[in-house]
Order: sequence, then C-alpha cells, then structure tokens
Amino acid sequence: MKTKKIISLLAGIALSISMLVGNSSFQTVAKATQADTNLVKNGNFDTNLKGWGNYTTDGGVGKVSQQDGALNAEVDNCGNVSYSLQVYYDGFKMLKNGKYHLEFDISSTTDRKVEYTIQRNKGDYRSYTYGKIDTTSKVQKVSDDFTMTEDNDKAPRLAFNLGNVGGGDLPEHSIKIDNVKLVLLDDTGVTYDEDDAPKVEQKIVLNQLGYKPEDKKKIVFRAASEDRKFRVVSTSTKEVVYEGYINGSINNEAAGETDRFGDFSSVKTPGTYTIETDGLGSSYKFTIGQDVYKNVFKDAVRFFYMQRCGQEIPESLGGKWAHPACHTDLARIYGTDQKIDVSGGWHDAGDYGRYVVATSTAAADLLTAYNDNKAAFGDDFNIPESGNGIPDVLDEIKYQLQWLLKMQDQTSGGVYHKVTCAGFPGHVMPQDETAELIVCPISTTATGDFAAVMAMGYENFKDIDPSLAEKCLAAGEKAWAYLKDKPNTPVSNPTGIVTGAYEDNDDTDERYWAAAQLFKATGDSKYDDAFKALENKKISSGLGWQSVGDFGNLAYISAKGADQNVAGNIRNYIINEAQHIVCLDKNDGYNIPSGTKGYYWGSNMNVNNNAIFLAKAYKIFPNEEYLEYAKEHINYCFGKNSLGKCFVSGYGTDSMKHPHHRPSIVQEKAVPGMIAGGPNSGLEDPTAVAELDGLAPARCYIDNQESYSTNEVDIYWNSPFVCAMAEVDRD
Repeated sequence: MKTKKIISLLAGIALSISMLVGNSSFQTVAKATQADTNLVKNGNFDTNLKGWGNYTTDGGVGKVSQQDGALNAEVDNCGNVSYSLQVYYDGFKMLKNGKYHLEFDISSTTDRKVEYTIQRNKGDYRSYTYGKIDTTSKVQKVSDDFTMTEDNDKAPRLAFNLGNVGGGDLPEHSIKIDNVKLVLLDDTGVTYDEDDAPKVEQKIVLNQLGYKPEDKKKIVFRAASEDRKFRVVSTSTKEVVYEGYINGSINNEAAGETDRFGDFSSVKTPGTYTIETDGLGSSYKFTIGQDVYKNVFKDAVRFFYMQRCGQEIPESLGGKWAHPACHTDLARIYGTDQKIDVSGGWHDAGDYGRYVVATSTAAADLLTAYNDNKAAFGDDFNIPESGNGIPDVLDEIKYQLQWLLKMQDQTSGGVYHKVTCAGFPGHVMPQDETAELIVCPISTTATGDFAAVMAMGYENFKDIDPSLAEKCLAAGEKAWAYLKDKPNTPVSNPTGIVTGAYEDNDDTDERYWAAAQLFKATGDSKYDDAFKALENKKISSGLGWQSVGDFGNLAYISAKGADQNVAGNIRNYIINEAQHIVCLDKNDGYNIPSGTKGYYWGSNMNVNNNAIFLAKAYKIFPNEEYLEYAKEHINYCFGKNSLGKCFVSGYGTDSMKHPHHRPSIVQEKAVPGMIAGGPNSGLEDPTAVAELDGLAPARCYIDNQESYSTNEVDIYWNSPFVCAMAEVDRD
C-alpha cells in the first residue's frame, strides 16, 4: 500500500554552545559503551544514504543522492530560508555533560555558506552546537568539539542547512558532504536515563487492558522454556484462581520467534490478574470486567474532537492540549490568486493538513460503527455538543461534513484534494503553523470519496438535520455529475508542495463506492446501473483511503432494491475473504493475517480493517470463528503482539507514549486514545533505519516521536479502530 510520508521540518536555528572550525584530535576516552563509536552509523556514504533524510520547503528546489562515495546535494534554488533545503540524520542521543567531537568533509561547486547544527528536534529547536561554514570547491574538514549542557535528548537531529544561508542569488550548484563523525569523547558527569538500560522483554503477552467475562482469553508465551503450566493469579489476594497447560508451538517467522499458547477462558470473575510461570516470570496485569473498554472507546472517539481545526479547544475539554482556533485564514487555490474559506475539519495526523480522501474514509468508518452499534455512542463523550440530544459521534461527523462542503468547487462540482501549507511545520501547536494555506487541485479520487460520504451524510442526517442532509445529497450528486465527464486522473503533489500527497493512480474504486452509496441513499436506477457496470471491472477491494472498494460492496448489499444476483456475488466474496482471513489467523502466533510481508506503513489499520471485515461477514453468515478472530485483532492492538506493546496511548502497562503527533510532542504527553501506525518493515524514516535495521518484520516498530513511519497517528487509523471495537462490542 502506498501511503504518505510525514517528514518533520527543522524550523529554527539557535546560537552555538561552543564551536571550533579547524583540525581537532580525539580527546579523553569515555567510559560509556558508545565512547569512540561513531553515532552516525552511515557517515561515509560508501554505498547508500541509509539513515539520512532530506527536505525541501519554502522555495527550495534540489535533490540528494549518493555519488562517488559521498552525499551529493544538487541545489537548483536556495529558496527563502536557511532550511529550504536540508539533509539530516536522526536516531542518536545527546547526553548532558557529555563531551563530543563532530567532524565532516564538505565542498561546494560554488562559493557559499552552509549551516550545520545538532539540535533539539522540537519546541524552539535550539542548537546544542552550531556553525556556519564558508564552502568552496576545495574539500575542507570541519571539526567541532563541544559539551552538551542541556538535559539528555533522546531524539536530537544533526542537520546541514543548504538553503538561503548567506543571502543573495546563487547559480545551480552541488554540495558534497562526506566522512561525518559524531563521537562521545568523555561521559564524566553524565547521568544515564533509566530507560537507556536494556529493556527486559515480556515473554508472556496478552491484551493489557483485559477481557469481558465471556471472552475467549488466549495468551502467547514467546520464548522456549521448560514450563508446561501457567497460573492465573489475583493481584488483590495473590491467590491462584486457575492453572492451565501451555500447548502447541508455531515458528513465527514474521516475529523471529517460537510461540506457544495458553487459554484461560474459564476465568470469568471480575478482577485484576497476572499470568505467572516458573521459568518465564509474570505477564503485565490485566482486568476482567464488563466495562473494561469503556474509557478507551470514549477516548478513541474523542481523538477526533482533539483533531478539530479552525475551532478553539478550551482547557476544560482539551486539557494540556487546549489551543485557540487555528488555520482560519483564507486559503489560496494552487496556481491562482483566488482565496477561499476552507476553515474547519479535522487535522489529518501528526501534522495539520486536511485531506479529503483520508477524512472521507474516516467519516465512513465512524458512520459505519454508529449504524451497526448505536448503543455504543451516547451524548456524553465530553465534546462541546454533548447533552444536545444527538449522539456525539454524529455531532463530530457534522463538523466534518461542513468542512467537506467547503472543499467542493461550486461551479464544476469537483472537489479539491487537500488544504495544507507548502511544507510540514516544526513541532508546534496548531495555532503556531501560520504559513500560507494552499488548496491543491481537484482530483477525481477526492471527488468520488466526497460523493460517497455526502450520500452517507444524507442518510444519517435526514431526520436530524434535514437542511444539512439536503445540502449533502445535492453536493454528492453534483460531484457525481462532475465525475461522469472526467477520466481517471492520477494524483501526485503539485510542484512546490511536499505535504502528504495521498497518491492514487486509479479512481475506479472511488467511483464504485460513490455509485453504491448514492444508489443506497436515493434508489435512483442510474446509480445502480453505474455500480453494476463498474462491478464487472476489477475493483480494488479494501477499507483504506487508497483502496475503498469494500466500502462500495458493503453499501450495495445493504441498499433497498439492490440486484440480488449482484448482491449475492458480493456476499459470497465477503464470506470467502473472511474464511481466508481466519485461515491465516490460525497460522499466525498472534492470530492476525500479516505474514512476513504484511507489516507496512499503517499496518495497524489493516489489523482493524480485517476485524471489521470479519464482523461484517458474521452478519451475513454467523460463524462464531469470525467474531472470535475479529476480537483477536483488537487484542493484538492492546498488547498481544511480539513487542508486548499496547499501541494505544494512555492504556495498558506498556503503552505508546511518544507518538509522532505535534500537540503530544509539544506538551510532552500523548493525547490518550490514539493508535500508532504500527510495525513497518520498510523502515521509511531515519529513526526506524537507525534503530530497527535487521529486526524481524513484526518487530519493526519504535515508540519514538521521530519515527513517523511506525509511530505516527492518523484519523483514518483511529476510525477503523473505533469501528472494529464497536462491531465486536468493545465499548
């Protein structure tokens, strides 16, 4: 699956702590294990740029490559600020009182100034060391010995700013950087953080929140031992309430381990427990209770309120993540001087962009969850509209629909793909992203998704807010009329825009979904005919932002007047796919169908989408295994995985604490109820490359704010998480 890459922008350069340009020899031998070790793991660029990232913004134009055993940056335009072009390295630590040595070789085909810095990668971006170099065609070695005087920093950045450093126009040129070294010379006086010590991995893993009394309760023992039995122990009385056998053995290639299993489903008495063995120690504690998921479900839904754009989030509702209204300026339509109001909506992810295709699938997930389990959604989720007599999830959807309506061109009916700034902001609160807002061109994928979700809006609001419902239906039909005369148009970022592209080369599945939802909403045969014409084509299945075919399938089989031959074929497809998922689940140590190739960007979305799919299949054919394994997918998210990690912030003993989510980074505490993207064996950010290289696919995850390819959060990852929990009564 293609997906967007969120790359943090380095937003400021501070004064140096101490700097020396010239030759300097290595000094005192450090006591630390990292002493005399190059913290830059690929500083010689002998074969590739592994571990290095690059960034362009604010007018900068250029590209970076490995060439002749060095990093080569071709600069076409220096842009407007020093960091308009930047190359950087993450994935190391800086320790207070540590004495460091930095050195590198640099040259340029034109005389110019270049900045280097090691700095804090959030907040005010202050430098721990900084220098400005006059570069020429002659290779010079730059050396900098300095002492880290600030508190320990687990996620700093080494950066070279190749943008507009010295002012003035420069011709096209190239800059070569090589032999980069960063060494801790002396750790006298350094205090190491407790979590720098090797972590003792959990050998007994399960759902860290717990289970409802009637649930199946399965454990994974992820290490070889002589243990043949396990005990369930009450944390309050210390009594053994159950003793069971450890059975089976699976070679889990995706996790690089052997898994064995236990089952304590017969334990149903509410309380808090641990699992204990003689050889593998204890599990994290967990709870058995009817309301064990109540709080996490509410927080997972409230995440969407916390992502609201264009509206004040008061302290009474937002806590330490409160902020004034943001992104309220008019936005310029790309390539024109025309400005329009596109305020409102949800911030997409760890960044503050708003993307139609992503928000449409997120809204569809929430509406699906509501329609399938209305009892899960009350009017008391602590948002401004709570208590108005309308389920809060519908209030949240209404806020989003009102924004989506602004994204439609009123003349043509086409829908703009997204609104963002030209580049990503630094680690700032939303009101502090003040660069120009740009509305990117109309896309057929955005227009198709818009038409579909507007039809869903009509169905859900026609009895609650008839005026809004009619606006939605009219807008959806206008979008469909636009699509009828437009061919498929592949989507990519326009020149100068480097925010999430949400690329898509085929809009057939978006049209398929739109036709199904409009037919369901109106009963108009023209939409039925359009759907059936598309149904004969090969449609991309899926419940993600790029492949939305299954949204269309689920809409059509629930539509009054649907062609029963077509609907029957779709139902058979759903049952066959559900059987396939269950078969894969049974052969995986953690009962998810990922295999060695299933850990990609946003893998946790796929885990929850499979849970939704199984729950939908159960409604067609009530095979109890479908529900059983749907619940196992959710157990995986709450800690029953090879990392022993609860991917949901604020919950479980070992939860995700450092998401790539700007408000959480700024406030140094994660908003509760967010689910991380999860393991990604592609290693698509420098931190992942530096920390996860060589690990088994299922273990390619790091709870680090800079690992945007494994630890970002997103509305269209939380939405299937909410939907999956609602579908299997996890509320």
